[in-house]
Amino acid sequence: MAYSRRIYLINPRFQIRFSALVTFAVLLSSLIYPFAIYDLMDNFIIYMSKNSPEQVAQLTSRRNDLIMTLILWQIGFSSMIFIVCVFFSHKIAGPIFKLMKFFQGAREGHLSDKLYFRKGDYFHELAEDYNDTMDTILEKQKADFVYLSEVATYISNLALVVPEDKKVVLKEIGQKLNEIQGRFQ
Repeated sequence: MAYSRRIYLINPRFQIRFSALVTFAVLLSSLIYPFAIYDLMDNFIIYMSKNSPEQVAQLTSRRNDLIMTLILWQIGFSSMIFIVCVFFSHKIAGPIFKLMKFFQGAREGHLSDKLYFRKGDYFHELAEDYNDTMDTILEKQKADFVYLSEVATYISNLALVVPEDKKVVLKEIGQKLNEIQGRFQ
């Protein structure tokens, strides 16, 4: 089933937190450069103030312009990192969201559906494992139903030869077996 998801914040709490943490880590690690450049230019301005005081104003202006440019680049780069992380995390949150929906369906008795993730999503092996697990459960359930059916038939036959006071108990057991079978069919 190939379709494109239009909502990128599937699990906003996770995705925004993840994106903010990655962005914050990148921001902190990349703040070293503006401070290093500022310190280098400040030392150069101090040196030039001793040798050529007339160029200090021009160098200070250029330093301030460069720092402002670096700050704007940093804001733009951090914004880009945040957006990329939202897109990246949606390929994680989408499969988990879909798996949660399938678990909800399983609780409601819909065990025969197959789970598939979109092309490009992560954790395809999780869908395969879910499908294999559900297939195993359904196979065991079929085997149990066959056995329950045999037991119900055996109890029905047994009810024909037991005393009247025991037939009521056997009838209740038979009804309970039919109720169990009906719940999963």
